[in-house]
Formats: sequence, structure tokens, C-alpha cells
Amino acid sequence: MKVTSVNRAECEPFIIGIHYAHRWPSISYSYGLFDENELIGVVTYGTPPSAMLKRGVAGDENKSNVLELNRLCLKYNRKNEASRLIAASLKKLPKGKIIISFADMSQGHNGCVYRASNFTYHGLSAKRTDWKVKGKEHLHGQTIADEFRGVKNRAQAMRDKYGDDFYLAPRPRKHRYIFVTGSKAQKKQLTAAIKYKKQAFNKDNKQ
Repeated sequence: MKVTSVNRAECEPFIIGIHYAHRWPSISYSYGLFDENELIGVVTYGTPPSAMLKRGVAGDENKSNVLELNRLCLKYNRKNEASRLIAASLKKLPKGKIIISFADMSQGHNGCVYRASNFTYHGLSAKRTDWKVKGKEHLHGQTIADEFRGVKNRAQAMRDKYGDDFYLAPRPRKHRYIFVTGSKAQKKQLTAAIKYKKQAFNKDNKQ
């Protein structure tokens, strides 16, 4: 097996067809796991969608160094394929980057593949709410918000269109993981700047 860079067209069957979100994230780097000539998995990294998250990881001075591992999709998901893909892709990323990723508990994920890939655990994501519309609960909150892209007050536009069918729902919290790329000096400097406290992983942590 080998891991190499892949393009958008190669990623599409995995990101749109396999991943539970079925939507494109921001992608700066994308890598594929090949078994002989068959592409059997992809992992992508990009700028986090939230400016608050970029600043919150390690301060304003390091926000440009933050990348999110935002998609991991395997065709067969056989033993060690995911960790092999992640480990090899991390080595190909630019040095001096803080990589953050989340394991979605609502999908039954706890991040074991990140722990196997030497990420450190930093607790749960913050409590937030998502936009929802009755009958469209399967859609991601951002997908619903995108319907009103460019509208100054999107929440009000949602209420005007959907009335009582529009509501806010608690967003499922996610396990937060971090990995730092670079030289020993870079890793030491960036790790010291991380604001999310490193913790021991607890699979029962739902607070």
C-alpha cells in the first residue's frame, strides 16, 4: 500500500458518497491510500470553518498554522488502513502546523484511530446549537444555512420561510484531538501554545 496526493475528482466518491456528512469541507491538502492501483481511502486537511476555532486552538499568533483533519473515508475500512493513511499523510503536511480533528459521538466515533496515530486528546468540543428544520433533520446545519448564503440576517430569513418548522437543537459534542508537525523545536513551541488542556481519554465523557 502507498499514500500519495489525490485530486478533488478522486476524493468525490469518498467525501460525497461515503462520509456521513455528504458535503465538501474546505480542503487544502488531500491524500489517498492505494492498494496496488485501487484507491481505497482518502484523508483531507483544510482551514477550520470557524475563525473562533482557529484563534482558540493556540491564540491569534498561531491561527494561520491551524489545519483541521476534516474528512477520513475508507472504502473497506479494514484493520490498520485508517491509521496507516493518517500517519503517512501527516508526514507529507507542511512543518509547523497544528492539526485538529474531531470524533463525532453521535456517529459512534470516539477517535481510537487518532490515538493510534499519536494525536493527543484535549477533551470535548464546546456546547453549541445547530439550525434545524422539521422534516430536514438529516441535513447538516451548515447545509441549511447555505440556502441563505449572502443574506444579512440568515436566522430571520430562516424563520420567515419555515416558521415554526425552524428551530435550534443542541449540537452533539465531539472528542477533540491534536497533532503537531515539524521539528522538535517547532513541536515544543506550538505544543506550549495550545490552549485546550491535554487530558486522559475517557470514552464515557459526555459532559
